[in-house]
Amino acid sequence: MIFHGSRWARPVALLTVLAVVSSCGLPQVGPNKRQIFAGSVQRQGDSFIVAVNDRVTRATSVVPALGFSDSLKNAGQLGSDTIQPGDVLGLTIYENVDDPLLGVEGSPATQLEEVQVDGSGFIFIPYAGRIKASGNTPEAIRRIITGKLADQTPDPQVEVRRVAGDGSTVSLIGAVGGQGVYAIERPTRTLGAMLARAGGVTVAPEIAQITVIRGATRGKIWLQDLYDHPELDIALRAGDRILIEEDTRAFTALGATGGQARVPFESQNMSALEAIARVGGLNPATADPTGIFVMRNEDAPIANSVLGRNDLQGSQRMVYVLDLTQPNGMFEARDFLIRDGDTLYVTEAPYTQFTKILSALTGPASSANSLASLAGN
Repeated sequence: MIFHGSRWARPVALLTVLAVVSSCGLPQVGPNKRQIFAGSVQRQGDSFIVAVNDRVTRATSVVPALGFSDSLKNAGQLGSDTIQPGDVLGLTIYENVDDPLLGVEGSPATQLEEVQVDGSGFIFIPYAGRIKASGNTPEAIRRIITGKLADQTPDPQVEVRRVAGDGSTVSLIGAVGGQGVYAIERPTRTLGAMLARAGGVTVAPEIAQITVIRGATRGKIWLQDLYDHPELDIALRAGDRILIEEDTRAFTALGATGGQARVPFESQNMSALEAIARVGGLNPATADPTGIFVMRNEDAPIANSVLGRNDLQGSQRMVYVLDLTQPNGMFEARDFLIRDGDTLYVTEAPYTQFTKILSALTGPASSANSLASLAGN
């Protein structure tokens, strides 16, 4: 028995295509809505899937808690002339005699240009001895030296100057105009003034963070808060270390968006709507505006608040669902905050899968028709 190609080639080709489509998954950018919901706790999965509303937005509106401790904020400013161990002093001593005690004959003044305060806070002056300098002002030291020398030379006149030394200094590192060690002087006794002295920050002010380390105490603030809240412009202390760095928070965007990438924050707070805009918006050809998911590991207190429970412990996998087609959908997306480490995922529209099926059928079917035509010739 002989079968002609025109009778059997087309049906066999169509059956083959259907078998291939049914046995092989269609290409897609990630899971669809049905597959995500299949992983919910209600379906024996391990994720809590929650539709975003006003209550959920309020419960999840948590931003990084940055600020200075009371010990940093309440420290008073150092006197601009207070001497510290390591400082350098300049002294000039005038004697009203022809044969001076400290100088040479015929010279009315004796210059001691660099007298460094030792680690114990003392300086040594010939004929005056060892004098406590740290904690005193140049004027107080002048009176002490004058009193010590008055018994040995008539009516001595003493001038004491504080020269820039390494006693009252702070170090600035990171994203600052000039990294280095800077002396605490009259104009630079506060954090903001010292940053200005170092050339300011070199990253966008909206994402600049400042960390101050003083001994075992550490505090971090946003640069913008330094200007919005004057009480954060703290007084500096010798040995302070100041680090200026760029905000390291980021989220990951996947699915039917304008771009898939790890996206850094550009402001202190970022909403879901802003996050979508940051990656070029929704893909107009494939995105499903009813299937926008934000995935994160949520701390137990927040998870309990969101779910209206009190029995959850430890980190919980949460999937928040945004539907931009709802009457308040855009407002919910505008108010829902993205946090560090979040994954923003946009599913493909069902129509996209339908067109993929048609493409998978019509492409091979066209090839089968071509084969059938060849077989019939």
